[in-house]
Amino acid sequence: MPAMPTAARPRWTLRLATLVVWALLGVSLAWWGLKLSRPAGAPPVPLAAAAPLAVDAQALARVLGAQAPASTAAASAPARLVLQGVLVGTQNGDGAALIAVDGKPAKPYRVGAELQPGLIVQSLGRREVRLGSTLDGPVTMTLELPRPSPSLSPSPAGRGRG
Repeated sequence: MPAMPTAARPRWTLRLATLVVWALLGVSLAWWGLKLSRPAGAPPVPLAAAAPLAVDAQALARVLGAQAPASTAAASAPARLVLQGVLVGTQNGDGAALIAVDGKPAKPYRVGAELQPGLIVQSLGRREVRLGSTLDGPVTMTLELPRPSPSLSPSPAGRGRG
């Protein structure tokens, strides 16, 4: 096998380096050509924004358990407003509260909604709803979810032991 001359090796590196430089020059010229060919006053192309999620109030009410009262015992309750569920949203304070008014079936109310004249939902918490006469005014009333009864919570003995 004949030995390769040592002068051929630097010649190929020089050719490869020249090719890389010319390729970079071509890419640079193409980029500047595209950049300069667009009119200066042309606005950039906007990306399509995702549509905000719409909350179906009736479906939310069904998910949180709103239904007609099974007995008239709820209608004779001393409280006029009963909080039955809260769904706190993740964006911009979205969410809704299920509130039963005067023993009627619960309806979903969003922040800013008027329950009755002079009573507006101001804000939602994990287990509470704050109400007031205006959206930015002082809190007049706070409704809290009832605590689950001990008979409904799982007993320590019922937990899995592996």
